[in-house]
Amino acid sequence: MQLIKTLTSSTKNPIVLAFSLALASCQPELNKSAVGMPVSVNLYHVDLQNALYNDEYPGNVVALSQVDLRAEVEGYITGILFTEGQAVRKGQLLYEIDKRKFLANYEQANANVKVAQSNLEQVQKDADRYEYLNQHDAVAKQTLDHALTALQNAKNQLTAAKQDMIKAQTDLKFSSINAPFDGTIGLSQVKMGTLVSPGQTILNTISTTDPMAVDFVINEKQVSRFISLQKMQNGKDTLFTILTPDNQSYPSPGRISVIDRGVDPQTGTIKVRLTFPNKEGNLRSGMSCRVLVHNTDVRDQLIIPAKCIVEQMGEYYVFVTKDTTVANNPQQDPKMPKPHLKVIQRKVQLGQTFLGKVIVKSGLQEGEEVVTEGVQKLRDGSLILVAEKPAAAPAKP
Repeated sequence: MQLIKTLTSSTKNPIVLAFSLALASCQPELNKSAVGMPVSVNLYHVDLQNALYNDEYPGNVVALSQVDLRAEVEGYITGILFTEGQAVRKGQLLYEIDKRKFLANYEQANANVKVAQSNLEQVQKDADRYEYLNQHDAVAKQTLDHALTALQNAKNQLTAAKQDMIKAQTDLKFSSINAPFDGTIGLSQVKMGTLVSPGQTILNTISTTDPMAVDFVINEKQVSRFISLQKMQNGKDTLFTILTPDNQSYPSPGRISVIDRGVDPQTGTIKVRLTFPNKEGNLRSGMSCRVLVHNTDVRDQLIIPAKCIVEQMGEYYVFVTKDTTVANNPQQDPKMPKPHLKVIQRKVQLGQTFLGKVIVKSGLQEGEEVVTEGVQKLRDGSLILVAEKPAAAPAKP
């Protein structure tokens, strides 16, 4: 009424009249903005469901036994006696290093042992003779002492000669390199005629192939869970499976072989090792994979679509419908449907995420409705219009 009076009294002044008309035309927009425009959303009906999912971890395939073959003596490679990439047996001859020098050293050492042995026998006879004469006071004490000293030196010389022979025999043995266990040998790192150095030159790598191991790390908070899984596993369980690099599921399940002795204090993680049969040889050492650990919690849990979640500063929220009807607004545009709900923003604690869904540990109750579409336009207390009937959780089997 006041605005009408102002218009009436201002008809004599064209400038005042124009300003008043502009102000009047803006008034509905100001009122509409103050009330707030309702947001069209879709809702999801929260219900208890059976959570069937797998925890996923990055893993690496490793051999249970693997060793680098190195030369123990210096020399030239004179023999490569295997097929690369093939299975080898324990004790199988793989490489030969030129053994002529080592054979000559062994024969010389063997001859030195024989000389020392003969010398010892001679000195032993002399010592025995002087011992007999000494018993009858027929030899000087000094002569006996010299004979006993010579005997001891001869024994020491024989011992030294035997040690030299053992060393020469060992070098001769090391000129032939054999497989330490059954396994698969890789590509040779040396060729015929290559000069190799003791303890430095890697000739090849041999590893076991069946079974194979898969290593992955878990958070220290999960240690007790995996200890329980290790105790409950049996020969037919499928708690542990892997996805190979081509995203294919490996056909055979695995078992927990080892949980490492301690937690890494830098990362708060601990290593777990699984073993898998590998008769077909599809698993290769160094291969990456994804470890799937089947969820064993059979309780019904609150599960909602992951797109309901809003993250703010490391915390997670959902928009829940408030069970109140918004009073009719006389200023509202009559052409627009009347909003009947508002939403409140609520903090939630989340569990495992899987297949586009997430488990809610706390913050929601069964039977409530949360916003799935349109969360980006909402804030605490926003008015909403339901675009579709709230989606319900799948029926329990």
